[in-house]
Amino acid sequence: MARRTRLGQHFLADSGYRRKIADSLEAGGEDWVLEVGAGRGELTELLARRAGRVVAVELDKALVPMLREKFKAFENVEIVAGNILDLDVRALVRGAGDGTCFVFGNLPYYITSPILHHLLEGREAIRAMALLMQREVAERVVAEPGSPDFGYLSVMVQILTRPRILFNVPPGSFSPRPQVLSSLVEFRISPAFPEWTRGRTEQFLEFVKRCFAHKRKSLLNNLAASTERDRVGAAIGQLGLPAKVRAEQVSIPQLAGLFAELEN
Repeated sequence: MARRTRLGQHFLADSGYRRKIADSLEAGGEDWVLEVGAGRGELTELLARRAGRVVAVELDKALVPMLREKFKAFENVEIVAGNILDLDVRALVRGAGDGTCFVFGNLPYYITSPILHHLLEGREAIRAMALLMQREVAERVVAEPGSPDFGYLSVMVQILTRPRILFNVPPGSFSPRPQVLSSLVEFRISPAFPEWTRGRTEQFLEFVKRCFAHKRKSLLNNLAASTERDRVGAAIGQLGLPAKVRAEQVSIPQLAGLFAELEN
């Protein structure tokens, strides 16, 4: 159990919440589902009985043989051994049509953000996701400008998806029991600025990282580390923003305006 905890695994032991999660997922019929972290396979089985095909990725080598034995009679389930961060999302579901795959994952708390970023890099294959994550991270994902939770993760997710928290899952529903509340978050793939899908998305996100480089510093001071200070100040002023405004107080369209002014 200790080794599995080090892998960040908290198995969803409550059958009621497993059913609630499965019932909330918009996957069925001929849909392909990519499951990140199959665990002991309880949700994998619920997904397999709803979806046309399930590709279940599991990192823990001790669980993979058990999963393959459990699902050997399921023609629509493929168990993939490995770390999702090392796998090409589009290649895993290459048999599905573009933009048709649904992703479900019970994400390890310590590595939620990297997994989310990696999944979104393969967004061309995905239509929607439902990810179980720490409530604190979920609040950052859906945070609005002006909130202390608003940051790079909020911007990245919100320019590529429409996220919303579906419901919370209490610590007692997991084994081993985590110290935090979890939330199921839905992500509908829907780029807010479609023109950036033609090559500017990653440039914009690198710019946003610089905006939020030091949360206690002003936007001007963060950007002045890589761009002429007077030019940054002028661009901020053109948007009608205070000189000492911080990035968390700036809307995504305003960040986009700064990007267009300073990076073109």
